This record gives sequence, C-alpha cells and structure tokens, in this order.
Amino acid sequence: MTILEEAPPITAAIQATGVARAFGSVQAVQDATLTVERGKVTALIGPNGCGKTTLMLMLAGLLRPDAGEIRVAGADPRTDSAAVRAAIGWMPDQLGSWDNLSCLQTLTLVGQSYRIPAAQARAKGLSLLRKVHLEEFADRPTRVLSRGQKQRLSLARALVHDPAVLLLDEPANGLDPRSRVELRQYVREIAAEGRAVLVSSHVLAELDEMVDDAVFMSKGRTLGDDAARMVAHARTRYRVWSLDVDALRRALTDASVPFEEAEGGAMVSIADEAHAQQALAWLVGAGVPVHRFGPAGSALEQTYMAMEEDRR
Repeated sequence: MTILEEAPPITAAIQATGVARAFGSVQAVQDATLTVERGKVTALIGPNGCGKTTLMLMLAGLLRPDAGEIRVAGADPRTDSAAVRAAIGWMPDQLGSWDNLSCLQTLTLVGQSYRIPAAQARAKGLSLLRKVHLEEFADRPTRVLSRGQKQRLSLARALVHDPAVLLLDEPANGLDPRSRVELRQYVREIAAEGRAVLVSSHVLAELDEMVDDAVFMSKGRTLGDDAARMVAHARTRYRVWSLDVDALRRALTDASVPFEEAEGGAMVSIADEAHAQQALAWLVGAGVPVHRFGPAGSALEQTYMAMEEDRR
C-alpha cells in the first residue's frame, strides 16, 4: 500500500479470538471466536448451557475472560471498560428494574448514568417509548408491566445512549406475535443505521428473517467455517409438493436432477431464487401438478438439528 492509498474501512465492531472462561471446575467457554460487523445482525446460536450468555457477558465487559482477546469498537474490555460500556447497549434475558420508578424515569436515569443531560435523556426516553409502543406507560411504575412489556422497555433502555453495538440476549422472550414482528423490523432498522447487532435466541425461524450472519456454539466452542458451510447448504434446499408425486419424481429422474424423497413430493438443491423460478417454470411446463414450492425451512434450524454433538 502506498501512502496515497486509503486503508480499507474497519467494519468489525466486535472481534473475539480464542476466548475462554471457567467457573471453578466448569469450563463455560473454551474457545470462542467471532466477528460482528457494523451494519449487520449476527445470530449467536446454540443449546442451553453451551456458553452463549457467558460469552455475551464477556463481550459486554461484565465478565473478565480467562484467555483470548476481545475488541469492542476497537477497545479492550479488560483495559478500557469505560469505552466498551459507552459503545454497547446490553439487553439481558430478563430486565432488572426499579419497581417504583416509572418507565420514563427509568430511561431518563439510565441516560443520565451515561452523562446525558436530564432534559435530553428524558426526550430520548419518550422517543424510545413511542418506538417500542410503551408511550401510555411512560408515567406508570415498571412493576405493572407484563413480561413482554418489560422486554420492550429493556430494548429501549439498551438504546438510550445511542450505542454503536447492541447485544440482545433472548429478546423475543414473552413477546406476543405482533411484538415479535415489530422487534424483527426494528432490529433491521437499527442495523441499517450502521450499528452492529449480536442477538442470541432459540427462535431460529424468526432469526432466519432477521440476521445476516450466524455463529454456532457447542460445548463452549464456536463452530466456525463448518457451521457456515452447513447454513449455506441448507439455504439451497427447496421442497416441491405435487398432486402427482410419481409424475414429479419421474420428471426429476428423467432430467437427471438429484432429489430426496419427501412426504407429498421431493427435496432438491437449487442455487438461488433466480434458479428456483426457472425450476418451477420447468416443472409446470413439464406437466407436473405442483401445488407448493419453496425453501425447505429455516436454514438456521436445519443447521442446528444437524449438529451431531448436540443431539440429546
């Protein structure tokens, strides 16, 4: 690179390499490596007890790793925890709140803890309460909120200081279907603003519609490229349902198209949506009575189910 060339922009908001953490004899995280880029939503996926929450607590600077390196917005949580706290918005699995404070008082106080002037923190709090549909509860104590409402308040609290990085631990817990849809849309909007989002959840079908990347964990380790290849493969799997299953399978066999038998039809591999459109047109043109056609299901769910070491 010459002195006239500009360095490429750094897009990684979170970079963790070889991170480990033990609690006594229990090795909660053994070897975790991940990258979360600005402007993207990344999923952290794994079974209960695999180390997801422990890893997120270390990324947030709330737990010190025993080994490995972490950088959040360029800062090391071990040596510059103040910079990391300023950069991160943390939404835990369950909201710990001051029961006697109102929702607006809660957000205002949190904003002031980040050295935001009270009037500005209050205005930001009102804006966020409107965004998460809690405006009518602004002056009511947090103890009256339902589980789902507390989740929405927790999201607002994580955003009150305009963080560059958002960590969401099971954000959809307790949310009704409409709120889940709105959460997905809001998270996508947050990423579109250039923020980095890392979200841990067990609702994999919903994550498929929300995330750009995924990191899988098993027994304290991230699975890396193997899991990425599995996700990419799962996204090529399409299922075809036909009113005449024999005609469908004959057409595929005659055209030398590999397929797996599936109830009511067949499973095939298709590279992308453009090829899917061509495949459907070909099947209909060949006289196959197709009545349903589409992706085989959640790519993340298929990958999770294929993780042999986590079968119970």
